[in-house]
Amino acid sequence: MAKITLSNLRHSYYPNPTEPSDYALKEIDLDWNDGGAYALLGPSGCGKSTLLNIISGLLVPSEGRILFDDKDVTALPPDQRNIAQVFQFPVIYDTMTVYDNLAFPLRNRGRDETTVKTRVTAIAEMLELTDMLDTKAAGLSPDNKQKISMGRGLVREDVNVVMFDEPLTVIDPHLKWKLRSKLKELHQRIKATMIYVTHDQTEALTFADQVVVMQDGEVVQIGTPVELFERPAHTFVGHFIGSPGMNVLPCDLRDGQAYFCEHQVALEGAVVGTPNGKTEIGVRPEFVTLATSGLPATVSKVSDIGRHTVVECDADGSKISAIVDGAGPERGAAVFLQFQQNQTRLYVDGWIATQAEEAQS
Repeated sequence: MAKITLSNLRHSYYPNPTEPSDYALKEIDLDWNDGGAYALLGPSGCGKSTLLNIISGLLVPSEGRILFDDKDVTALPPDQRNIAQVFQFPVIYDTMTVYDNLAFPLRNRGRDETTVKTRVTAIAEMLELTDMLDTKAAGLSPDNKQKISMGRGLVREDVNVVMFDEPLTVIDPHLKWKLRSKLKELHQRIKATMIYVTHDQTEALTFADQVVVMQDGEVVQIGTPVELFERPAHTFVGHFIGSPGMNVLPCDLRDGQAYFCEHQVALEGAVVGTPNGKTEIGVRPEFVTLATSGLPATVSKVSDIGRHTVVECDADGSKISAIVDGAGPERGAAVFLQFQQNQTRLYVDGWIATQAEEAQS
């Protein structure tokens, strides 16, 4: 396995890019440690697949370098990078048995049959394929075919990285949770460097120790699932992660204090610098409560989603969601909202602009 470094990486599909908008990938600097579980998360068109293709060697970046264990591999073709890749759709041989499918990458590299049997048996056990080893792949269900495809990527012990490109796309929703859990378990047992590309926040947050959130070819935040949820560095991260996403409200800034609808909103800490741009307040619905005093609002919708209730309110034309336990108030009810101060932040032009209290001390 390898540590992967992306240094000053940029890519454009235009021959002579001049404007930032010409680049599918803005400047990216990343370090992925040997043996880590990582996810690239973002909407379609944000640059995830472009970045994955650059790491795999299918694309040569316009600028910058890719290093595996500090060795520059930028110009190396895919077959010299020693990687394994699992795609959206199962890549297997239907006419082969499960055993032969799993054995193929090893036999293709001249491994002896004793080694092949040891590795295939171990991976089949991990993926719960042992009872199917003598079965032709053609008659298997899509989830089992994708498990074989995963196994083909994991069976080799000498790869630098295993990359998963939205591998659960074709899997039935009720089976996805099983494969997500299995993949996490496999990483913990194998300790291979793994990169998982997805637009699905649940898949990314379930699998990865570190998640790279991308938007418009730019990395907007890198962090653990907890860090991304609790302290979004950008309003896009707040919107994209969480259900419902973070409330983002327009505000005025006066003498370092934030005001929404002329109501002063206490922030988590001091405002950083002298903001000059579009100012907004961000607070997740989990940290908005219904109270006897505070910001006046009117309930516009109440959704019982099982474990809790989502109450959507209207405050001077802005929608604010609150997550509450038990039944919420009726639609049209007048309520007061309060924001948990240590979870209420100022954003300027989308980027966080307040300092957490613990960071100030």
